[in-house]
Amino acid sequence: MRIKLAAGAALLVAATITWEYLNGGVLSHHLLAQPDLPSISNWWGLATLPALAWFLGGRMERRSAAGTRAIPAGFALALLFGIGLSAFFRSSWPEAPGYMVMALPLIALAYPIYRAECVLGFVAGMCFVFGPILPMIAACIFAAVGALFYHVPRYCIAIATRRRKSA
Repeated sequence: MRIKLAAGAALLVAATITWEYLNGGVLSHHLLAQPDLPSISNWWGLATLPALAWFLGGRMERRSAAGTRAIPAGFALALLFGIGLSAFFRSSWPEAPGYMVMALPLIALAYPIYRAECVLGFVAGMCFVFGPILPMIAACIFAAVGALFYHVPRYCIAIATRRRKSA
């Protein structure tokens, strides 16, 4: 699975960069969309996205070997979320991406958005609009926040139920 994911990611980035190169040049994206901040070229995606896919593919292989069947669904939902976020960012409704990002903690309460398939799907869904680097940065932040929102309430509930049983 690792090699297939890395090869697919490399093809995705290569196709995107080829299209950009033939249509005016390879894009660079400024951090936070501010021209005074540094820009990151999409060329970096040729190295980073396949490496991310290879690394996360290993994590997904381990979960799949343990019998988890939710990996394709998590990837597909995160891919759709990333595509939707990108589409709304480019659309005439600029508030929608903010609402989608604010919904992530609520989603994370019920679903573990920090898992490898979710991170990879999110990055793949956004790389056409933002290039692969900025979505990777965002995915790291969203995954960390998602892990907190998923695990901390469960931990607190477990402690509270243990106290009730012992009392």
